[in-house]
Amino acid sequence: MTQTPHVPSTEPELAGVRNFRDLGGLPAADGRRVRSGVLFRSGHLAHATEEDRRFLDALGLHTVLDFRNAADIELDGPDVGLLGVRNVNIPLNDPAHGTEFWKLVRARDLDRLREVLAGTRGADRMCTSYREIITTRTAEHGRVLALLADDAVPALMHCAAGKDRAGLSIAVTLLALGVPREAIEADYLESNAPHRRYRMRRPQAAEPPEITELLSPMFEARAEYLAAAFTVIEETWGTADHYLAEGLGVTTAVRERLRQRLLTE
Repeated sequence: MTQTPHVPSTEPELAGVRNFRDLGGLPAADGRRVRSGVLFRSGHLAHATEEDRRFLDALGLHTVLDFRNAADIELDGPDVGLLGVRNVNIPLNDPAHGTEFWKLVRARDLDRLREVLAGTRGADRMCTSYREIITTRTAEHGRVLALLADDAVPALMHCAAGKDRAGLSIAVTLLALGVPREAIEADYLESNAPHRRYRMRRPQAAEPPEITELLSPMFEARAEYLAAAFTVIEETWGTADHYLAEGLGVTTAVRERLRQRLLTE
């Protein structure tokens, strides 16, 4: 009988930061669990309120890993400064394939959105992007794991929404910690909670239902997206262990340091 994975269900509802949560409590290798207070995920920190900032300062973070690209940062703004925190920007490609696409989204051009996203095209686009992040961003993910194994924790990892690029980076980290895939997926799908969803800054007060439907694949965490990432790992490297060792260059020593820093005894 398969046990339901434990996913921490409580977290503060920050006013200006979406999708924040502590990964503490997730089951990992050898009966251990991810330690609370060492690994966090969220959307960007650009709109954090003063109260949000005080909460984040109190976490004692060492490093904030920002996976946004320059266009994302221009759109939403740079992260707020946190006391004594090192900010590391490691851009990953945008899940919707770039700046021009997001210009189209913000313009709400219904005819063009139909061409690009109608039917299964939106979901297909996301699956393709997840596969590409896994196969083309191996150096970046290897760097993330090396930082976490060195001195980067406690760490917070984010992109714009905290769902796709951060979601995959968290998934890769959890794979290295021996977290079962079903637990990784359960945490990933937590990004669908209404209070966690990314809010685009736009002047429109109300969204036409068809546009909402067309855009929904872009703003949802779907199991099929994460499955596409796991599948390409298997197709390219055979196993998660080979992906970590051969694809990312993560040695056994680095994985052991990761587990020492991030897992319970």
